Amino acid sequence: KITAAVEALHNDSDNIAFLENILDDLVKNGASGEAYQEALHLSASFLNRSPLDQFSILPLIPMKIGNLYFSFTNPSLFMLFTLSLVLLFVHFVTKKGGGNSVPNAWQSSVELIYDFVPNLVNEQIGGLSRNVKQKFFPCISVTFTFLLFRNLQGMIPYSFTVTSHFIITLGLSFSLFIGITIVGFQKNGFHFLSFSLPAGVPLPLAPFLVLLELIPHCFRALSLGIRLFANMMAGHSSVKILSGSAWTMLCMNDLFYFIGDPGPLFIVLALTGLELGVAISQAHVFTISICIYLNDATNLHQNA
Repeated sequence: KITAAVEALHNDSDNIAFLENILDDLVKNGASGEAYQEALHLSASFLNRSPLDQFSILPLIPMKIGNLYFSFTNPSLFMLFTLSLVLLFVHFVTKKGGGNSVPNAWQSSVELIYDFVPNLVNEQIGGLSRNVKQKFFPCISVTFTFLLFRNLQGMIPYSFTVTSHFIITLGLSFSLFIGITIVGFQKNGFHFLSFSLPAGVPLPLAPFLVLLELIPHCFRALSLGIRLFANMMAGHSSVKILSGSAWTMLCMNDLFYFIGDPGPLFIVLALTGLELGVAISQAHVFTISICIYLNDATNLHQNA
């Protein structure tokens, strides 16, 4: 039976040497042979791919100094790709002193992104002059543009979604949280600590309220990273699971599965559109959250 099966595959396959090696190993060592077990392992790894495999971090250029790893990985490659894409896009659209006098679609998109951040800063951060608010524009603009292009680039097939990794979104949110805290101390001095104690609180309740206010304030750094990571990872995993199901049904030699395949296929298309909207909205929500936290750090209780 083994010989007949291998001969049948021999006629339809180009991997003749590979199949002959498996046959010889089966004849000599049986099912416990090394070549046969390796073939089973390869087939199992191919057929049982996890939806989470798309988030695997692979070292492209391994680098190690002592116990520290500085490998150039696929997230590094795609972040560098996104940075290059944004710089080239803005350069070619705005070259020769700002582009066309009558903006085309590309120039309008760049102007829309550029105008979006100042409007957001002016709307969300109150109590400061326009000149002071503009000091926050570079940081917020770069953050929004990076997240927007990174999320959209992750929707391209066979690409890597950097923002689906918690360590990356957490590093970004913690860096911004530390910066916002520094801005709060620069603007208000040690009075910035009064954010944890609302005015008019009785003295016996002060220690409990300070603790209750301090914990949510510190968790802002976590909430920023978790929200972005969870939405991107969940959306991509759902699309991967349903697309694999639709593809499996389509490849089955059964009329019933072929007729029933448009259902999962349409769901995949709808989820892809939904994930595209999530990619854009998450960059927007992340930016709004930064502006709200900046407003709290600079104005403290003034809005109340």
